[in-house]
Amino acid sequence: MRFFDLFDEKNERRLVDLLAGLMIGIAPIVHLIVVGGIKIPYGRHTSRSWGPALSARVSWLLMESPAILVPVYLTLTVNADVPFTNWILLAMYITHYTNRSIIYPLRIRGGKASPIFIVFLAFVFTTCNGYMQTLYHLRCANYDSDWIYQPNFIVGASLFIWGMRTNIICDGILRDLRKPGETGYKIPHGSMFEYVSCANLFAESVEWTGFALASWSIQAAAFAIFTTLMLSARSYTHHEWYLKKFDNYPKHRKIFVPYLI
Repeated sequence: MRFFDLFDEKNERRLVDLLAGLMIGIAPIVHLIVVGGIKIPYGRHTSRSWGPALSARVSWLLMESPAILVPVYLTLTVNADVPFTNWILLAMYITHYTNRSIIYPLRIRGGKASPIFIVFLAFVFTTCNGYMQTLYHLRCANYDSDWIYQPNFIVGASLFIWGMRTNIICDGILRDLRKPGETGYKIPHGSMFEYVSCANLFAESVEWTGFALASWSIQAAAFAIFTTLMLSARSYTHHEWYLKKFDNYPKHRKIFVPYLI
């Protein structure tokens, strides 16, 4: 018996609602922990005190791969008549993680190792979220055929596209800061980096906020809330690091939201 068959339709909806509630519940806790001083130990904040580590490329592949593997597995094994609009929303989710779990790791230049413990936590999260988003959009959601013409979908899809495009551009800016053989950190410039310290993280938050609007579901909203609180906390620690590291760091740059925060 497949794991997917263990749940009838009623229990499946309860499961995805439970997962969404848990995600919303832990989001502010994680935010406060990170802002409070416990930095996530990878990248510039890597610490050997967290135990054995894996290379940056391997870490990203392992952390993000469930976000592709789980949806693909469920898509291939689901036994349901899925409306076209549901496929569009699921395709948005998979498109992001195709870049994040395959293309992005392959383009990493160097990068610092990540503790295995952090990789494991991220692996669990992407597995659960991939399961929740896919199960909801394949088995629980029932969108009308004209859903894609509704204002929330149009605005949400537009934000998603802008966020993903900007996220990829900003990742490229960070990647190109160092020439082959160079080490150390530099101040990023260009695109949304002129407004916030962590433009790539801000753009990803916009991306998932757009997805939540387009989906109009508690499951997508839960992921957007968690992402925004997590990435804003990381942006805070990065911003503080930049200010301490560089005397000439642009003072007008905000932490996470252009012109505001």
